[in-house]
Amino acid sequence: TLPTTLFHLNLGARTGTTYIFTVSSGVPNFPEFVTVGLVDEFQTVHYDSNTRRAEPKQDWMSRVTAEDPQYWERETQTCLGKQQAFKANIETAKQRFNQTGGVHVAQRMYGCEWDDDTGEVNGYDQWGYDGEDFIAFDLKTETWTAPVPQAVITKHKWDNNKAEIALYKNYLIRECIDWLKKYVDYGRTLTGEVNATDYLVIMGYNILSLKLMC
Repeated sequence: TLPTTLFHLNLGARTGTTYIFTVSSGVPNFPEFVTVGLVDEFQTVHYDSNTRRAEPKQDWMSRVTAEDPQYWERETQTCLGKQQAFKANIETAKQRFNQTGGVHVAQRMYGCEWDDDTGEVNGYDQWGYDGEDFIAFDLKTETWTAPVPQAVITKHKWDNNKAEIALYKNYLIRECIDWLKKYVDYGRTLTGEVNATDYLVIMGYNILSLKLMC
């Protein structure tokens, strides 16, 4: 059976944007790579290796194109690049776990949260492999945590890249938040309201160029 990864985001009074990338190996009749973007419970973007196009999933996302006509073409090119990187990542993971055939799934979930009342912001980046945690970014300590031995080599490599960590922290707490506020404004303008809520993202088959490779 296909491994299932369950991400539970408890946003409470906050609002947040999340991107989930899923790459699979050995899964018949399913896209090898899938990207899903969310703003709270609303899916905003979808890309997969079959369509090879990033597409809006909410009508209010059309405002992005109105302001930036090349937005979706850039998103498509970004997803194409990530597709190749994730294909390499899952092969690296299989090597580290001494795996050859079979069904395997690797996922990454990253994003940011913003509290409109307090102005507090937060960011996160979590990677999973075959339904288990693999590596995650701790924004407070600006380090990566590796819960499994196979991720330690990646942790050391990424921890030692201080310049990349500084850029990534800036992305999570500034650029990501700016985009989140823009998305919320788009949705609020066209729907009258964007509600923050708890939600489950279950991908059972389910901006940086970080790679697992040494």
